[in-house]
Amino acid sequence: MFKAQSHVGLTVKDLDKSIYFYRDLLGLEIGTEPSPWFDHAGLGPAVGVPGAILRQVCLKLGDTYMELLEYKAPESDTEEALLSNNIGASHIAFEVDDIVAAKSLLESKGVEFYSDINVVDEGVLAGWRWVYFADPDGYPLELVEYKYRRPKADVDAGIANYLANRPPNK
Repeated sequence: MFKAQSHVGLTVKDLDKSIYFYRDLLGLEIGTEPSPWFDHAGLGPAVGVPGAILRQVCLKLGDTYMELLEYKAPESDTEEALLSNNIGASHIAFEVDDIVAAKSLLESKGVEFYSDINVVDEGVLAGWRWVYFADPDGYPLELVEYKYRRPKADVDAGIANYLANRPPNK
């Protein structure tokens, strides 16, 4: 049924400021020019936000897109991004070849990270190197380097074990 991931959408406070961050600072390519303000009557019901007026842009990210949306109306109920533990919160992870170099480059451009690089060499995420930072709206972003991958047979066995022993669907 599903063919591929088309895009991930992210609502931002200021589209132009976010384009600067994601394009000029992080290096994502603009995939579609920024739209004008959309304000037709059918938009609100279509996006599940009554009275919606918005504009958007798509940035190319590998084989998919990252869509940034700025709403003129209605006004947001939140002042800042949700913390990762909140239901509905999410984050976007960017795969890099060299996490040390990528982190260093972004720090030289003024990006602040939550921590040092985290190294995982045991368990289901063995081989991961990761670190979080935030966009201008406080939305959590992650750099990830896969230093090595667990053998496919181990991953498949872990998935099969989970499926065989998971709790019943409620």
